[in-house]
Amino acid sequence: MNIFLNNKYAKHNAQGEIHHGEIVPAFENPSRLNNIIACFKENGVEEFLQPTDHGIEPIRKIHPDHYVTFLQTIWDEWAAGGNTKDIVPYVWPVPGLKRMHHDDLPAKVGNYAFSSDSSITAGTWEAAYEGVQTVLSALDFVDNGNRMAFALTRPPGHHAHAAAYGGYCFLNNGAIAAQYALDKGYKKVCILDVDYHHGNGAQDIFYERSDVLTVSLHGHPATNFPFYLGYDHEKGEGDGKGFNLNLGLADGSTFADWENAFVTAAEKVKQVGADFMIVPLGVDTYEGDPISKFKLKSEDFLQMGRLLAELGLPTVFQMEGGYDVGPIGQNVYNVLQGFEDAAK
Repeated sequence: MNIFLNNKYAKHNAQGEIHHGEIVPAFENPSRLNNIIACFKENGVEEFLQPTDHGIEPIRKIHPDHYVTFLQTIWDEWAAGGNTKDIVPYVWPVPGLKRMHHDDLPAKVGNYAFSSDSSITAGTWEAAYEGVQTVLSALDFVDNGNRMAFALTRPPGHHAHAAAYGGYCFLNNGAIAAQYALDKGYKKVCILDVDYHHGNGAQDIFYERSDVLTVSLHGHPATNFPFYLGYDHEKGEGDGKGFNLNLGLADGSTFADWENAFVTAAEKVKQVGADFMIVPLGVDTYEGDPISKFKLKSEDFLQMGRLLAELGLPTVFQMEGGYDVGPIGQNVYNVLQGFEDAAK
């Protein structure tokens, strides 16, 4: 298996989050990747490839300068004020309030956050930046003639908008990678998101573009985060009309339900003639995941990998969600193993 590892993943380590009215340990934490790495080693993976630094420019092609500067500097501003705890947003300029530049730190954070679950820590920027480099390095590897590579990284990215963070995501790894692939000469890139939660960031970023097809199979937003995007009627606008596909599934869906939806996704990918695929890989579709509601079993992830391989595209996987740290490693391994088996 061709696995690129973000060695700085543990630098982002939130102290906790609010869940159903309680302050609980952060679901998105370094133990997720610790578990996956240990499982890979148990399955005979002996080498993790190291990312190379592609610089800041690929990030700036998706995220505007003011947002990038905010992520780079906000912790130092916070610490300079004598603060030592994580940065947690608690005020937002919702309709009726004025969205504006603001120098006060809580107000500045609220300008860029859309949920309170995504604490910024001393190492958030460093971990997120290295995560981008990990995904881009995996893409280089595939572009050099390999069928598949996996970017093992955190924090995740698919909820991040061009200038907003939330859902544990700060930089949109998949969107940055899609633009990077286009810059390399690919004509039609597909982001096929299999995370339990809708890939709202990528949808929003590419919603008026036809060079990137965004497809998301997810828990229906009527009852699941991010709630305000991910509905079936969202098809894209302008040049992007017809290049966004949402397949929202009911709570309690089984793998049979998921596979039926995947048939529709696969047909769309083939219809638009995608020549490169990026898969935001969340395994929070697992039946025991603590913040998700599907019923997939560990063996189902082998078939998921096979189905993705049957699309026949050069593919970069990037780690997204999955919060039941017990079987998370095996579930990720199974997707990649199923893909490799089918791609032989």
